Amino acid sequence: MARTHVMLSFLAWQLILLSAKPYLSDAAGGSWQLLQKSIGITAMHMQLLNNDRVIIFDRTDFGNSNLTLPGGKCRTVPKDCTAHSAEYSVITNTFRALFVQTDVWCSSGAVMPDGRLIQTGGFNTSGERRVRTFVPCTGCDWTETPNGLAASRWYATNHILPDGRQIIIGGRKQFNYEFYPKSSGAPNLYSLPFLSQTNDPNIENNLYPFVFLNVDGNLFIFANNRSILLDYAANKVVKTYPEIPGGDPRCYPSTGSAVLLPLKNLQATSVEAEVLVCGGAPKGAYTEAKKGNFVEALNTCARIKITDPNPQWVMETMPTARIMGDMTLLPNGNVLIINGASAGAAGWEFGRNPVLNPVIYRPDNKLGSRFELQNLSTIPRMYHSSAILLRDGRVLVGGSNPHSGYVFTNVLYPTELSLEAFYPPYLEAQFSNLRPQIVSPLSQTKLDPGRKLAVRFSVAGALDQNQVSVTVVSPSFTTHSFSMNQRLLVLGAETVTSLGNSTYEVQVTTPAGSGYLAPSGYHLLFVVHQEIPSEGIWVQLQ
Repeated sequence: MARTHVMLSFLAWQLILLSAKPYLSDAAGGSWQLLQKSIGITAMHMQLLNNDRVIIFDRTDFGNSNLTLPGGKCRTVPKDCTAHSAEYSVITNTFRALFVQTDVWCSSGAVMPDGRLIQTGGFNTSGERRVRTFVPCTGCDWTETPNGLAASRWYATNHILPDGRQIIIGGRKQFNYEFYPKSSGAPNLYSLPFLSQTNDPNIENNLYPFVFLNVDGNLFIFANNRSILLDYAANKVVKTYPEIPGGDPRCYPSTGSAVLLPLKNLQATSVEAEVLVCGGAPKGAYTEAKKGNFVEALNTCARIKITDPNPQWVMETMPTARIMGDMTLLPNGNVLIINGASAGAAGWEFGRNPVLNPVIYRPDNKLGSRFELQNLSTIPRMYHSSAILLRDGRVLVGGSNPHSGYVFTNVLYPTELSLEAFYPPYLEAQFSNLRPQIVSPLSQTKLDPGRKLAVRFSVAGALDQNQVSVTVVSPSFTTHSFSMNQRLLVLGAETVTSLGNSTYEVQVTTPAGSGYLAPSGYHLLFVVHQEIPSEGIWVQLQ
């Protein structure tokens, strides 16, 4: 029965890919497919779940959306019988309305180890301390818990910890962090002076801080133009990093983006970890945008090895300036930089000159040869846009609403209700013979930590055994140009064995049991051959 289900799922994926009609333009690579002209809401927040469905929501005080709630459901204050959340099925390219009752505007979230999406905070008294839960099951909807948070959380950042809890950091006028769920007898709030030290009270350039779990179990936190390593258990800063060169802010509303680059050599005594921060707006850009002056965005990336004893930032120049861009880890370890504008700042009506060309960043190339411009989209994705990786290797792109309500006419950048898919170059037909197809294990397999794992796969063409690896990707909660919990591990390839009939077996070792490398929960596993990834399978790390 399980094998039949996997085969039907695979056929459904293939039908979507074959029916796609990407539109191309004259740039380096990649293509686009319009999936839905309108899902009725704008994709401000997105999270992929382990049933291949994406939970999407915007805010409940936008006014009436173009998606009606089913069964006569309505919010009462103010009365609104339209949806502000939707569930999108990747496999069937369909969507349905969800009933989120309180204001989720500029909120945050993460997926728990059991697959539940826990979503926290939002706007106003109805939303700012709310905890909302979505279980990935057929016909399910949001459930909400009032006063589930100890503090108001608006523009905060969440991260899953090795013990399965979430840490929730910062937010507007919140210079502290807390945990979910709460531990009996523990304090509800923990002070974090670093957030007040990086806060400009007139601009608040430290909102949606960039947070990554380091390989030593501590948290790397970047806010404004500075960063620290936090021992959250002891509430102690264990390292202070140099200020980013130039001193320009990179966090909301000078919205850049950041990723933890792929973690490799996981069996080594010490694993190296690097963070890449790209784009943003110069000092003063937000204030100037409020006056109607739209300053050119930053065109730089800064990269730092956070595990070094004496870490230093290394600067790089992007092909185009970009603010409000999303950074998405691709299964082959490259980074996609997509969406955004080249002038202004984040906020209502503050962005100008949309950047329609994505860029692929190749972290293993030599400095100066890491960026590759991609084919452009025809849809500007400005403030409140988002992007996430899908299991088939495409990137789902949606959202864009620079207005305080749904506005479709007589504006520079209308509210955007569509969904697109970006096809990275590895999905081009010319690479089909190199593309692996995983035979086993089956999707939804549970993996024990620190154990040998044999992955069987087929390749239609000739296999280069020296260019085979297995990667594990953590799906992210993405909003406001930052993908929370995004993480990619390269498991490498200890042995590659031919089994005949174009089928092979690669043996790898799963991440160790501390949870520092990969917190427990659902992840996407890919086989990569000559930088061409297979379709992923869901695995659950114990």
